[in-house]
Amino acid sequence: MLVFSQAALNASLNGLSGILLACGYAAIRARKIQVHKRFMISAFVVSCIFLVSYLIYHYRVGHVAFQGQGWVRPFYFVLLISHTILAIVIVPMILVTLRRAWLQKFDKHKIIARWTWPLWFYVSVTGVVVYLMVYQIYPPAKVNRVRIQMILPASDSMKDLPPEQR
Repeated sequence: MLVFSQAALNASLNGLSGILLACGYAAIRARKIQVHKRFMISAFVVSCIFLVSYLIYHYRVGHVAFQGQGWVRPFYFVLLISHTILAIVIVPMILVTLRRAWLQKFDKHKIIARWTWPLWFYVSVTGVVVYLMVYQIYPPAKVNRVRIQMILPASDSMKDLPPEQR
């Protein structure tokens, strides 16, 4: 039986966004403008998918408390607070940066992109770190997950098992 974790999906989308941002940065440093454009648009699309998935997840699940204790707790909350504040701040910055590129105002695009890119990258990376700390390193006692069962014809040996074990 396959168990689907929307929190893991969200972290994966955040990680993919970070990879696309890094590739976009490398492309523009190499003066490959069209490649840069494709990577950055892809990072934006993946980030939008992440945001929708994140909002759905937290609407369904609510708050998931961090279980870590000791010195790691203040570290986690500093990380989480900086991640959250910057995640809010970068949304309009991303939109302005993309709009300036779309309108081919590259001199203005370059000025704001020097701020947008590192903040966006930080938010993507810290999103993955927050996921690892909350769900993997210090996992909660109970996490809502969706079970996905493949529908296969029941063999004779499986008919004797209770439904939850099939």
